[in-house]
Amino acid sequence: MITFPIAKINLGLNVVSRRADGYHNLETVFYPVPIKDALEIYPMDDAFPSPTACDLKVTNISIEGDEQRNLVVRAYNMLAERYPLPRIHAHLHKSIPTQAGMGGGSSDCAYVIRLLNESFKLGMSQEEMISHAALLGADCPFFILGRPAYAEGIGEQLHPIDLDLGGWHIVVVRPDIPVPTKDAFSLVTPQQPDANCRDIVMQPVETWRDTLVNDFEHSVFTLHPEIGRIKERLYDLGAVYAAMSGSGSSVFGLFRNPIKPAEHFKDMFTYETQL
Repeated sequence: MITFPIAKINLGLNVVSRRADGYHNLETVFYPVPIKDALEIYPMDDAFPSPTACDLKVTNISIEGDEQRNLVVRAYNMLAERYPLPRIHAHLHKSIPTQAGMGGGSSDCAYVIRLLNESFKLGMSQEEMISHAALLGADCPFFILGRPAYAEGIGEQLHPIDLDLGGWHIVVVRPDIPVPTKDAFSLVTPQQPDANCRDIVMQPVETWRDTLVNDFEHSVFTLHPEIGRIKERLYDLGAVYAAMSGSGSSVFGLFRNPIKPAEHFKDMFTYETQL
């Protein structure tokens, strides 16, 4: 039983107000991108001597700390408290870059909920899966939905939108620079944007450069100018629109024609495909 969690980009990301609980209200558009992890699960033999009910192995990235803290395991444990799940082996092969603002961990979480529901016939509706996913991360529900959506609140309030970037070539560049969320928020002043990103993305992509803004870029580019230079380089290479995704550190560009990003961004994660 295998599934392929996808990534996302943020088309616009505005920090509009600070909440009483210490979090911030956001406005953003999530758009799916076909960079994919691979997640396989299968029932564990009753005689297998595992100290955990979800025996997770993660490959293709260096994992710091306990794999049992991974969102895949946390999602399994949450559902196991509510549904009769067997013990399982799980293998997660990472291709979505980590700490990149592309939602890789949230996607893995959502996709294991979907896979467990399907594989073991738990009978959850999409709304129930979204409700469970929201308990584990603000952008986890988006990956249950799996289609472009405008998001409010802390990212969990989703409104599907009819946005199709089919035909555009997307380039993603992720330098080896982790950006802690605290740093990303450090220079952000919450305020209502001049225009809502949901309305902006319904206009031609050619108009986005001067109107579609990620509020985290000011903080991140100030702290890490090299990330800002990646955005400018994408424009130099012909991007019609370029921006940082989420709170960083990946930067994406939309192009009319393909380019070979690995030739221009040495020693960085790069990805290019036609949407």
